[in-house]
Amino acid sequence: MAKTDTALTLIGGPTVLIELAGFRLLTDPTFDAPGRYEARGITLEKTRGPAIAADSIGRIDAVLLSHDQHFDNLDRAGRTLLDRAGRTFTTQAGAARLGGAVIGLAPWETATLEGAGTARLSVTATPARHGPPGIEPISGEVIGFVLGLDQPGDAIYVTGDTVWYEGVAEVARRFRPRLVILFAGAARPRGPFHVTMDNNDAIETAHAFPGARMIAVHNDGWLHFTESQAAFVQAFTTLGLASRLETLEPGRRAELVLP
Repeated sequence: MAKTDTALTLIGGPTVLIELAGFRLLTDPTFDAPGRYEARGITLEKTRGPAIAADSIGRIDAVLLSHDQHFDNLDRAGRTLLDRAGRTFTTQAGAARLGGAVIGLAPWETATLEGAGTARLSVTATPARHGPPGIEPISGEVIGFVLGLDQPGDAIYVTGDTVWYEGVAEVARRFRPRLVILFAGAARPRGPFHVTMDNNDAIETAHAFPGARMIAVHNDGWLHFTESQAAFVQAFTTLGLASRLETLEPGRRAELVLP
């Protein structure tokens, strides 16, 4: 049966407002205006501001923060927003750095959000690798998230900043999500290798989750992204996968009809 209890609003970059069964969740908050960031020997340049300002977002039950150490996933304005979110889930290392009410999750660890009435939403951390093998000491810890309601097929998978690798394949073996939100763009901030999914990785992921619709985010608004949303759509169309795609227009709330 088709389900219409999910709405998504793309704010920009990796930042998406997810409205699911009465819960309001926000991925990797980035709300700064365009500008340059210098950190860890690299320069990141943001070219597009948020489609919706942070003070216009409204209630946030939880922030799903894949990692805190890169400005294109958590910027200065995004850090301020954490203080007024109901909860923030992130890596264990990130929780230690951020402090306060931030909750650190290890891969496969699950927390539960309680909503109105009997509503319950599980938040399960998933493994992620932010680049090629051996990148971990440079990039640091990263996680993704699976959001689950009562039925196994109700899940939504948010990949976080990762490439296709065995950890993502293991998510596919354990869960059957109806929607996968891919952090794409083939980001290359450090040289010739990509540290987020390129289009080949995204296609591998689509085949690993054959029952899910696919949405690509985190593929515009920064100079270090090397594959655009248009290129993503073209790749899926060429391989006959266009019917699997959902596209988001920044700032516009999209009510999804999902399997």
